[in-house]
Amino acid sequence: MSRCCGLFCSDDELQWHLALKTHNYGDFSFAISQANSQFEDQGQVFNTPYATFIGVYDGHGGPDASRFLNSRMFSNLHRFVTEDGGVSIEVIKKAFRASEEEFLQMVGRSWQSCPHFVSVGSCCLVGVIVEDMLYLGNLGDSRAVLGRNRIPGENEVVAERLTSDHNVMDEEVRNEVINQHPDDSRILVHIRGAWRIKGIIQVSRTIGDYYLKNPEFSRSPLYQQLFPSATPFNRPVITSEPSVGRRRLRPHDLFVIFASDGLWEQLSDEAAVKMVTRNPRAVSSCSPSTGEIIRGYAVSGDISGSSGIAKRLVRAALNEAAKKRNMSYGSLKGTPKGERRQIHDDITVIVIYLDHHFTGENFHCTNAPVDMFSHEPQDYGDGFFP
Repeated sequence: MSRCCGLFCSDDELQWHLALKTHNYGDFSFAISQANSQFEDQGQVFNTPYATFIGVYDGHGGPDASRFLNSRMFSNLHRFVTEDGGVSIEVIKKAFRASEEEFLQMVGRSWQSCPHFVSVGSCCLVGVIVEDMLYLGNLGDSRAVLGRNRIPGENEVVAERLTSDHNVMDEEVRNEVINQHPDDSRILVHIRGAWRIKGIIQVSRTIGDYYLKNPEFSRSPLYQQLFPSATPFNRPVITSEPSVGRRRLRPHDLFVIFASDGLWEQLSDEAAVKMVTRNPRAVSSCSPSTGEIIRGYAVSGDISGSSGIAKRLVRAALNEAAKKRNMSYGSLKGTPKGERRQIHDDITVIVIYLDHHFTGENFHCTNAPVDMFSHEPQDYGDGFFP
């Protein structure tokens, strides 16, 4: 099984990309850019004989939760698909629930020796394509955006957002949180230029974040030590209940962009879809069995013709981030990880082309590097295969 297949960018050691590779229903392009001292995003595309799975996990407070999801989410999905005899909305809910329970159990066992675990969490965006159906599950503010013909048979392509952001910068989400906590006048605090739940976090739904889901812990000395300005609470202030849905794919649905909010902070849905539409698809695909090895990863020898649309989207986001700081893209590239977080967030982009034909691919998994300078994945348990 191929864990990773792609190229590190020669002009920016904090970028990695895979120009093009096949999945069951077409091709996909994959790219990342690291800003944090440790890469807190994770992403993967998992192909099985019956479906294509896509995952984007945007961690916060450290990389532990996103790496855990990269190891466990699709293992849990596969288990429930097998038990229930197919993919369904309920199966996706079960996989989210199991992943949350497993992670919180690990934190509960470990927090006294690893206290930082209590404040580690992750957004979680999952897509599953089965025949002509796309299933989606989402926690947090990663996003899936569809590019489709406005009118079937015509060339105009429009953006359709397929997921909802769970971020209290959105007024609707703020109202939802306030209505859930009518007895807590400090449930939302505007601090450091943004609304935050308890003055701490912007996303209202996550995997992990034990310290915001355990009222008893909020009254502990460690909580007061870590967050002296935060007040205790009587019930969880954020949830792990995903927004889950499905959409039938039609011939005029062309591609889906799955990305962490590091992309969407810089590019609108429309700008991202326009960029994919106006740029040709890469002409070569990655084959770990025939490619050379670069920095420990198998890559195809020929990537002429295109660097991949996901990389182009990442570069566009970085250019926008640089402009906001009145700096050049070259200056941004020279900024080391950690410091670069002041300019932009970690970015993960996966573009799934919908070619509407089933190829029946065998099992293979494509994961982005766990970290640009620590390439070995952390082992949080069994992988996808039972």
